Amino acid sequence: MSETLEIDALGLLCPLPVLRLRKRIQGLPAGATVTVLADDPAALIDIPHFCHEAGHGYIGAEDLGGGAEGKAPHRYTLTTG
Repeated sequence: MSETLEIDALGLLCPLPVLRLRKRIQGLPAGATVTVLADDPAALIDIPHFCHEAGHGYIGAEDLGGGAEGKAPHRYTLTTG
């Protein structure tokens, strides 16, 4: 059975979404699926970069629509490395 974790980082500004992600995935087994909800525009760059640097698999981001202009929430999906 694979682990699945959802992290709510809505309303947090850079670098807090990535810091929360890094803290919450500690101890997860390799191959665990993680989703992050974030509305910080910088997360579009920061989360994929974090995954690349830390050896996690970045699957992609889904625009969830809504939110203030420039701050549409996204669901980021990754697997732990």
